[in-house]
Amino acid sequence: MGAPVTPVRTPARPRSHSKRLATIVRSELWFLDGNVVIIASSVAFKVHRGQLRRHSEVFDDLFSIPQPKDQDLYDGCPWVEVYDSPSDVLYFLKALYDGLYFQTLRANDFPAVAAVLRLSTKYLVEHLRQHCMTRLDLDWPATLAGWDQREHAATDAQGHYTPRLACPHPILVVHLALDLGLPGLLPAALYDLARYGPSKIMAGTPAPPLALAFPAEPLRTPAAAITLPPALLIATYRGREAAQRYLASFITTHLQRRAPAPDCLYRSPSDDTSSSRPCLDSFYFIMLNLLRSVGGIACGRDADPLFTLLQAAEMLDRTDFSDGSGEGGTGRCALRMCAACKGEWRGCVGRAREEVWGEVGGWFGLEQQQK
Repeated sequence: MGAPVTPVRTPARPRSHSKRLATIVRSELWFLDGNVVIIASSVAFKVHRGQLRRHSEVFDDLFSIPQPKDQDLYDGCPWVEVYDSPSDVLYFLKALYDGLYFQTLRANDFPAVAAVLRLSTKYLVEHLRQHCMTRLDLDWPATLAGWDQREHAATDAQGHYTPRLACPHPILVVHLALDLGLPGLLPAALYDLARYGPSKIMAGTPAPPLALAFPAEPLRTPAAAITLPPALLIATYRGREAAQRYLASFITTHLQRRAPAPDCLYRSPSDDTSSSRPCLDSFYFIMLNLLRSVGGIACGRDADPLFTLLQAAEMLDRTDFSDGSGEGGTGRCALRMCAACKGEWRGCVGRAREEVWGEVGGWFGLEQQQK
């Protein structure tokens, strides 16, 4: 992590700045006993020099430089101008004073996380930076186990999948990762994004609200959409196609003419596979459901092989399939597959999911970019 470039301007200024100070707006972060004023754009924050020096190497170095006695003051205090968004500065200073806590994973935490990460990186506040990275790693994990845990957290008790309540829109994370040089966040973010339809991927997402709404930094409107750069947009479409191709190839290789397990319970001593009809019929049923996902009938998850493969394994334990019996054909049943074929199938699916996770970076061209 390199040193920041021109992050602040030292307090030594000519008297001509007095007129400009009269136009400054005070923020909500204004300590009466503060002894230094931070100015971002036209917003002022009155805080404590010792608090800044204790946590930030950059501010510690800045305040260790002797200053001339004859200088402009704001509210009786020396002032420092920083070249950051006032909203980012508010989030950052609040985190310095109050900490940064997340009781549950919520998407609307992202503006604070992004702001604190940007400024803790810039001003070398390592404990805040690590805290932000830990939170981002939960939303955009580097392991398949982490991804499964994230997906489980985004599904409620009724089985409703609402990822945007728990995690921010992936395009926001992609831009943050590109701005701060965090390539480890990109595979999960682009995989998440590729599950949208092509038109939604291109449309982007509204910019998140700002913490401050002053004339220098007005509130954004929902029309101010954030989109991907053209090259990354193309890479996302290619990754989406690769995910669909993987599923199609998996079906052809592992399901289309799948033989029962060697120790299949229904297999006859004559090695006649036709005797294993219950298992073969079950594999055929699974194949039909996977084809629905590849074709997009399973809305929103047709480019999500990790989810589809997980469903393929979970079908073995379901008992809510219709067998056409009962009043109105409402009879329910499970797949009639023997334990040996079930075990072999679960192993096949598990290996495929690990393979998918290992290939995600290549699907989106990330491995070439990192070389």
